[in-house]
Amino acid sequence: MKNEILWMILGMSIVTYIPRMLPFVLFKGKELPSFLQGILKNVPFATLGALIFPGILLIQKDIWYGLIGAVAAFIAAFLGANVIVTVLGSIAVLALYSSIL
Repeated sequence: MKNEILWMILGMSIVTYIPRMLPFVLFKGKELPSFLQGILKNVPFATLGALIFPGILLIQKDIWYGLIGAVAAFIAAFLGANVIVTVLGSIAVLALYSSIL
């Protein structure tokens, strides 16, 4: 392997490590305000929704396929099912929908 590639890998690993390490060092022993904690706890859900929503609309030529799967997953999640049950339930509903067509 070329020397430049090794230096590039080392540089990229340092650049990605620093932002992950800094919050632990800077905020050690400190507690964030509850308002900020609430916002940060919801970031993964908002990001996941932003990543999944376009896929719902563009999953197949038939837009109903994505919408039916999303509604099934939403209902299962709303009723309190865990993630695995929600995903498997949505897959089952879409398999049933596909067999009907």
